[in-house]
Amino acid sequence: MLCPSCRSEQSRVLDSRTVESGSAIRRRRECSNCGTRFTTLERSILLVTKRNGVTEEFSRDKVIRGVSRACQGLEVPDDALKVLAHEVEQSIRATHGSQVDANDIGLAILEPLRNLHEVAYLRFASVYKSFRSAEDFESEIRLLRDAGQTVQPDTVS
Repeated sequence: MLCPSCRSEQSRVLDSRTVESGSAIRRRRECSNCGTRFTTLERSILLVTKRNGVTEEFSRDKVIRGVSRACQGLEVPDDALKVLAHEVEQSIRATHGSQVDANDIGLAILEPLRNLHEVAYLRFASVYKSFRSAEDFESEIRLLRDAGQTVQPDTVS
């Protein structure tokens, strides 16, 4: 780590703590050259492999954008979408480690979204699962009801 004061590469770690639910490490350091104390934040990178083989860094913002489209016109607070994106990221890190297929992200979104808002869940599932007919919607609504969820017919649009 470069010292922000003298640009020396020699520093020692005084304290380390995990932050952000274990996805990052905060380190308090002291420069061996000039004695300046500074803090670094080290994050583990989560890589996403897309269908075309391209690998990119996981983005909570992309999760939020995708889910917010499914929530359009519904009363779902922005903070709830941020919490959902965080839950999805933590779930993926716990089950897949540092690299995940894009398809698995969609799967990880479904359950928390179903708990957040049933109509948003149906909208997202219709795209993610490539619904082709009204029967696909009916089948998914049946699964929701069987799982103890209740979808009112007049709320499905």
